Amino acid sequence: MKLHLISDFNLETLGHFLENDGSSPKVSVVLAPFGQVFPPLLQPSQSGTSDFAVVWTSPEKIVPAFAAALDNAAFSEDQAVSEVQQFADCLRAAQKHFRAIFVVSWTVASHHRGNGIRSLKARGPRKLLLKMNLTLANELEDCSGTYLLDGQRWTEEIGKNAYSPKLWYMTKTPFQGGVFRQAVSDLKAAISTVIGASRKLVIVDLDNTLWNGVVGDLGWENLGLGGHDYLGEAFLDFQRALKSLRNRGILLAIASKNEESVALEALSKHPEMILRPDDFSAWRINWNDKAANIAELAAELNLGLQSAVFIDDNPVERARVSEALPEVYVPEWPHDKTLFASTLRELNCFDSAYVTAEDTSRHRMYATEKQRESLRKRVSSAADWLLSLETEVAVEELNDANCPRVVQLLNKTNQMNLTTRRLAEGELRAWLRRENRRLWAFRVKDRFGDSGLTGILSLEIESGGALITDFVLSCRVMGRNVERAMVALAAEHCSALGLRKLSAVYISTRKNKPCLDFWMSSGFSYDEKESRFTWPLTRIYPSPDGIRIRRQEEPQGDAPHASEPGLADPAHASLKGITN
Repeated sequence: MKLHLISDFNLETLGHFLENDGSSPKVSVVLAPFGQVFPPLLQPSQSGTSDFAVVWTSPEKIVPAFAAALDNAAFSEDQAVSEVQQFADCLRAAQKHFRAIFVVSWTVASHHRGNGIRSLKARGPRKLLLKMNLTLANELEDCSGTYLLDGQRWTEEIGKNAYSPKLWYMTKTPFQGGVFRQAVSDLKAAISTVIGASRKLVIVDLDNTLWNGVVGDLGWENLGLGGHDYLGEAFLDFQRALKSLRNRGILLAIASKNEESVALEALSKHPEMILRPDDFSAWRINWNDKAANIAELAAELNLGLQSAVFIDDNPVERARVSEALPEVYVPEWPHDKTLFASTLRELNCFDSAYVTAEDTSRHRMYATEKQRESLRKRVSSAADWLLSLETEVAVEELNDANCPRVVQLLNKTNQMNLTTRRLAEGELRAWLRRENRRLWAFRVKDRFGDSGLTGILSLEIESGGALITDFVLSCRVMGRNVERAMVALAAEHCSALGLRKLSAVYISTRKNKPCLDFWMSSGFSYDEKESRFTWPLTRIYPSPDGIRIRRQEEPQGDAPHASEPGLADPAHASLKGITN
C-alpha cells in the first residue's frame, strides 16, 4: 500500500519508521516535496485512488492568524476559523484522489507557554488552538474517508522532550523519534481499520484474568472483585473496559480451564460482577487445550481466527495459542494486575471507521442466533427449520443513511464474498456513477430478531448480460437462504431489462470458500477455466420458499444511481414480482 506523506516540515524520519516497521499492513512511502501541502493534495497525477495520505501540518503555517496569536500580535479569531475552514475545503477536494486521508490534529511545543494564566482566556493562543482543532473536527465530521488523528496524544506520550529545537534547526524536523513511533502505531491501526482488518472478538480467561483468585479453590463468594481491596477495584475496571468494547460491538467469549457450572455460577451470583453470562456470545469452559477451544469458538461464531484477540494472565497459555493459532492476536499481558484495564484500553486493534446500528446490536444478534440453533435441533429437517424462521429480506438502494454500513460490510466480510473487492465510500459512489451499474443492500430479520443490513449485491450490465460484481453476505445470516433470495432478485431485475444471461465470477481467497460452496450449489452452470457461473435468463431463477422479499422505501440521498432512467423503474417492477 502506498502512503503519501504531506507536510510543511520534514517527515523523512516518519517515512523511515513506517517502511521499516515490521507490523501489518506493510506500506511504501511517497514523500511530498518539502514544505508543499496543497499541490500534492490537489494534483491527481501524484496519487491513485487506492493510495492513502497523511497530512501533518504546523498550525501557525496553515492558519496565519494563529501565528499572530503566538507572537502576541493583533489577530482575528473569526479569521482563524475562516482559515481552518479553507483548509478543510482543500481536504474535501483532495478526497477523490485517495482511498483515505489521515489528518493530524494541531499541537504546539510545551515550551510555548503562550501568555501564562491567560493562555486559555479570550485571545489566548491555547484557547485558539483548541477552537481551531474543534472547528477542523466539525468540518471533517461528515467527510467520508477523511479522519482526524490525535497528534496531542503522541506528544503527551513522549512528554517534555517530544519537540526538539536542535532537530528543527538542523533538519527542519520538529519532533523526536518517539513521537514518530507513536504516529506509526496509530497510522498502521488507521489503515487496518479502513481496509477492514480490525478485530471483532475478545476471548478471555477467567481465573486471575477476569477476577482475582481461582474460583474452583476459593468459591465464588471469596473471589477478589470490587470491595475495598485495590486489586478488586483493578479487576472491576478491567471488566468495565471489556464491557465498553462489548457496547461498541466487539464480541466477548470465554476460554477457561474450569468446571463450567462453577464458573458460570460465579458470573451469575457474585454481587460485584460487571460481566454476566449474557454478556458473552460463547464460551468453552472445560479442561481441554485452549488453542482447540479458541478455534471452536471462532467457528461457532462464524468468525475467522484473524478476528480474534486472546487475553490470559498465564504466559504458558499465551505462548501455546500464539504458536498453534498465529492468526489470533495474543497481546503480551502485564504481570501487574493493576495494569490490566489500561493495557486493554491501549490496544488499537478494535478501531472502527464507522459505528453502525449493526455494530451496537451485534451481541444481541448473536444471542438470537442461539435461539435459532436451538430451534434447528428441535425441528425434523433443515427445510422445516428455514420455513419456521419466517425470514423477511428488505431491499434498499444505496443512500446516505446506509452507505457507511454498506462500505463496512464490503471491506470487512471475508467468507461469503464473491470477489473480496475493497472500496472506500468515495470509490464506491464513483463506481456507481456509471449508468450500467446498480447496487442493492439487504436487511434481514426473522421471528427471533433483526439482523440488520447484512447483504450487498451489485450488478454491471455488459453486452446483453449482467455480471454480479459484488456478492457479500454477513456470516450471521449465512445458510438461511438469504443468498438465494439475493440471486433471485438480481435475476428478476435482469430479466425485466431484457438481458439474456446473468453471470458471476468467483475470485478465490484464503477465506471465501463458503462463497464458492454456495455458488456451486446455486444451480448456475460453472466454467471452471474462468471460474464463471452463468444462468440463462430464459429460465426463471427459483425464489426460495419461506422468505418474503420487500422493497423498503427510504430517501435516496445523493446515491448517484437513484434517478437513472432505464435502471430504477425496471428494478422496482421486478421487486414487485417477487414480493410475495
